Amino acid sequence: MRQWWLRPRSADALALVAGAALPFAFSPFKIWPLALLSPALWFLVWMRDGGARAVWRGWLFGFGSFGVGVSWILASFKLAEVALPLAVLLTVGFIAFLSLYPAFAGFVLQRMILGRGAADGQRPVVTGFHYLVVLPAGLVFTEWLRGWLLSGFGWLQLGYSQVDGPLRGLLPIFGVYGVSLAIAVLAGALAWLLVERNRESLLGCVGLVLLIGGVAGGFRDQAWTRVAGEPLKVAVIQGNIPQDQKWLARMRQPTLERYLNLTRQHWDARLIVWPETALPGTPQTLAAFLEQLKQMAAARGASVLYGILEFDPTTRQAFNSTFLTGVDQGRYRKRHLVPFGEYLPLNSLLRPLVRALEIPVSNFSPGAPVQPLLRVGNLPVAMFICYEIAFGQAVAAALPQARLLATVSNDAWFGDSFGPHQHLQIARARAIETGRYLIRATNTGLSAVVDPRGRIVARSPQFEVAALSTEVWPMAGSTPYVIWGDWPVLGVVVVMLLVGVGVVWRRPHPGRLRHRVR
Repeated sequence: MRQWWLRPRSADALALVAGAALPFAFSPFKIWPLALLSPALWFLVWMRDGGARAVWRGWLFGFGSFGVGVSWILASFKLAEVALPLAVLLTVGFIAFLSLYPAFAGFVLQRMILGRGAADGQRPVVTGFHYLVVLPAGLVFTEWLRGWLLSGFGWLQLGYSQVDGPLRGLLPIFGVYGVSLAIAVLAGALAWLLVERNRESLLGCVGLVLLIGGVAGGFRDQAWTRVAGEPLKVAVIQGNIPQDQKWLARMRQPTLERYLNLTRQHWDARLIVWPETALPGTPQTLAAFLEQLKQMAAARGASVLYGILEFDPTTRQAFNSTFLTGVDQGRYRKRHLVPFGEYLPLNSLLRPLVRALEIPVSNFSPGAPVQPLLRVGNLPVAMFICYEIAFGQAVAAALPQARLLATVSNDAWFGDSFGPHQHLQIARARAIETGRYLIRATNTGLSAVVDPRGRIVARSPQFEVAALSTEVWPMAGSTPYVIWGDWPVLGVVVVMLLVGVGVVWRRPHPGRLRHRVR
């Protein structure tokens, strides 16, 4: 009797369920084995029936994964005062769009496996080579494509699951994409074992586990960077201002007083960090308050790093900025803006539709591509605002000069969802990849200080007014990932795909084969 999961509709359902299970591999659940099992089950049925089914199952896997894992997008729309029916429609549309990436991979890979002269509906013959090489490479290439196309969206990339998993030691060497590739290869081996269930597949699966696990374990406690100076005392202020009250006129003064009162308790810190857009105004409208803050901090030998919206009256441009004030002075303008959240892609085309649907979209300008590092005394600090921390190679570009990483965010937009936990996990991956301490301040949590191995030194509770105080050490040196970035892994992925194409194209055309057999 044919196994139930080989029936077309059952296989479709399995692809959807496998996708829906994947987000539980990440924070806040951290069931990291699902990062292996979920794609393995997907591989098992992905190419089983070929043709349109491969595309459909890719889309179903993506819809299950993103439908569960980034459902917090709905909270963002609601807080932006989008009507609930439209917010639901936009959320489903966004999830459906993200699902096109694995669907596209299904289309390309099934053509690669079928080869030349493939007919629609033809069933691919999936071998161990495909499970170990072609499918894993296709998955990771799709992750990379999603990570940069249309500004990029790097959530739920497999490698992030290993911030708390056994392959963490690979992050400072190969980055998140390298860890994703290692997981995908292991998932392919597991799928191959489940299909073949013979001695060859068993030995191959065990061998890969020992090889990849051994390399990761061997480098798990490797110190790639070194302490380069005296410890710096830092404080992180979490104001916990509800997003729907943040910009109300009556909340301006209470917000300023809350941040200032919390800061007064931590003047012994050399650096005090406030969240993204902590201050409800602009430098012009809050000039008196900011001057007071500067003088108070300077008098106590401290610097305050705060987020604020900046408006340039000369150019009529708005920026999402952070300023350093007190003993030290500096400014950073966000470079990597959130599409539809901070700017509207294809503005001339989409603006009439956005206005007709009454969807509020900000119109920020990006900061200069290259900006000087902030400096706390002689300590260079790399600054990233919210979404920017999700781009590993961009963070690594600030090194080896930067001795410390700082990131601020307003995760109130995510509501009480998976979003803030996933965002913190992404930030922890950047600390591991770069071998640097990372300071993270958010409006409603989770604020944290992370060490170079991704361990949380201090963390605030969520949705509470809180302040953290601890010490961080400036770090020098470069991890292998900082030196070579994502390109070696992407090169390996491309080679794997080209090898797959080469294997297919060396096959004789079906028509010629039949002719020779005659």
